Amino acid sequence: MTVKQAIAVTVNGKQYQREVEPRLTLADFLRHEINLTGTHLGCEHGVCGACTILLNGLSTRSCLTFAVQAHGQEVTTIEGLAEPDGTLSPLQQAMAENHALQCGFCTPGMLITLTELLRDDPNPDDAKIRETLTGNLCRCTGYSGIVAAARQVAKGGRGIAGD
Repeated sequence: MTVKQAIAVTVNGKQYQREVEPRLTLADFLRHEINLTGTHLGCEHGVCGACTILLNGLSTRSCLTFAVQAHGQEVTTIEGLAEPDGTLSPLQQAMAENHALQCGFCTPGMLITLTELLRDDPNPDDAKIRETLTGNLCRCTGYSGIVAAARQVAKGGRGIAGD
């Protein structure tokens, strides 16, 4: 018999209540319990960064976090970065303009990580951007377009989601 635990978590501004197994990861909760599939699972060891979400505003690996740990907390996923009408955030738009994605698998984690950086440091230099991205692996782009997108948003003074 599996014991379930009741949780209540706010995801992208919407409250969700579910009963979940204590061992269910936050990534699996997001993907399978509330059908937000933008959070990707790559390594499932916290190395690749594809599953990165914001938990109370801080970048967090959702594959290493249990859903029960998010009880009473606020989660922002890739789906929460765009405006309600579907308008891309400035960073999402800059990623497209700078051809900063190819296969797109790492993109959600990159966007979440950079959203936190640009919220906390509105004008980082390239070295800071690259340092921040060391926990997000991409095998397609070589990071040049990703760094250029972050620089474009920083230098353009275009707001970041959550401001």
